[in-house]
Amino acid sequence: MSYQPSTALPERLLVDKDVQRALREHDFGRVFRAARDRAGITYSRIAIECDIKPERVGTLARGMGRITTFGKIAQIADALRVPGHMVGLSPRPWESGGSPSCPDRNESGSDVRRRTLLRATGLAASLSALHRPAVPSRVAVDDVHMLRVRTDRLRRLDEVLGGGDTFRVYLGEYQATKSLLRTCSFTEESRRCLLSLLAEQSQQAGWAAFDGGEISQAASLYEESKGLALEAGDMDLLGNGLCFLAYQTLDRADAVHMATASCATINSATPSAVQALLHERMAWACALANQAEQSERALDAARTALDSAQDGEPQPDWAAWVDGTELDIMTGRCWAELRRPLRAVPVLKQALDAYSDHNARDKALYMSWLSDAYLMAGEVEEAARVAGRALDLASGVASVRPRMRLAPVLEQLGPHQSLGAVQEALGRAVRT
Repeated sequence: MSYQPSTALPERLLVDKDVQRALREHDFGRVFRAARDRAGITYSRIAIECDIKPERVGTLARGMGRITTFGKIAQIADALRVPGHMVGLSPRPWESGGSPSCPDRNESGSDVRRRTLLRATGLAASLSALHRPAVPSRVAVDDVHMLRVRTDRLRRLDEVLGGGDTFRVYLGEYQATKSLLRTCSFTEESRRCLLSLLAEQSQQAGWAAFDGGEISQAASLYEESKGLALEAGDMDLLGNGLCFLAYQTLDRADAVHMATASCATINSATPSAVQALLHERMAWACALANQAEQSERALDAARTALDSAQDGEPQPDWAAWVDGTELDIMTGRCWAELRRPLRAVPVLKQALDAYSDHNARDKALYMSWLSDAYLMAGEVEEAARVAGRALDLASGVASVRPRMRLAPVLEQLGPHQSLGAVQEALGRAVRT
C-alpha cells in the first residue's frame, strides 16, 4: 500500500471570498466543487480523506444536504487543512502556533458557534495546541527520534485520562506528522522512520477514539496504521494494528482471525513485550469466542515471552506497559469471559489489590470483570462492593468503557436490592 498524503486545500482557495463564505456557512458542497474545479482534487479523493461515501460527496456538491455534526466538520477541516476559525472551531491541532480566534459573529452578523466547546474539554483543547518542536525542511533520523520522544511522553496522558480527553491531542500529533510527509524532504531511512512513527501515532489516536466511544473512527485509524507499518517495514506495529482491530471487532470469528494474523508477524527479532502483547490479545479473542484451550495456550505463550526477556532488552514504549501484573489481569478477564469464576476471582483480586488507583480508568474497567466473576460465583454482596468501588474510580474519567462494562453487572444486581451493599452500589450508579 502506497502512502498518500492529506489533500490540503491550496492557500489561494482558502483566501477566495466565495470559498470563505461557503466555509462560514458550512456549505461544504461549494467547498468540494471549488476543490475539484479550481484545485483539481477529485471527489473520490475528498471522499477518502474526509471518510465520506463518494456518492454522499456528489450529493453535497449538488447542493443537496448539509454537514452539521461536530465530528464530521472537524474531520473535514483536518483532512483538507481548513483553519479552525473558518468553520467555527478553535485552532486545529495541526495549525502551527494556532490561529486567530473566531469572532463571536461573522460578517453578516449571524452567530458563529464554537463547535469545539460542545464536545472537547478545556483540558483537551489546551493540550492539543501545545507547542511542537521545530522540524527542518529536510528531516533527518534524529529529528524523527525527537518527535518519537514527544509521542512517548504524550502517551503518559492515557494513564490518567480517558479517550474523550486525549483523542484530539493524539489526533493532532498524528495530523502534524502526516503534514511533514507532504511538506518536507527525507533520506530513505528518515522517511521510513517517520512512516513508522505515523503508524504508531495513528494507533494511539485510534485507541483514544475507541476509548471515547468513536468506534468507526478508531477502526479507520487502525486500518491506516496497517498500511503505514507495511510501507515502513515495521512488523511489530503491523501486528499491533491487527491486535487493535481484533480487540474492537464484534464478530468473534473475525477477531480470532485477525489476532492469529497479528501473532504471525512475530519473528526472532520481535521484542518480548510485543510478543506478550500479541499473544495476550490472541488469548482475549479466543476467550470471547469460547475457545478455552486456545485462550490458555495463548496466555502461556505470553507468559513465556515475558519470562524470556533479557536484562536491558529494548522494548518499544507503546508495548512497555505489558508486565506480569497486566498479564495476570488479562488471565483473570479471560477466565471470567469463559465463565470460570473460581479461576478468575483469585488472579484478578490479587492483581488488582496491587494495581494503583492512579490508573483509575483501567482499574475501574478491570474491576468490572472481578465483579462479574463474583456474581457468577454467587457472591452478590462482594460483587456489589467491587462494582461500587469501580464506579467511584470511573467517575469523571472521559471513557465510555467502564460504565458500559458495569451496566450489565448493575442490571444483574437489581433483583438483590434488599442487600445493603447492592443498594449502595446502585445508589452510586445513579449519583455518578
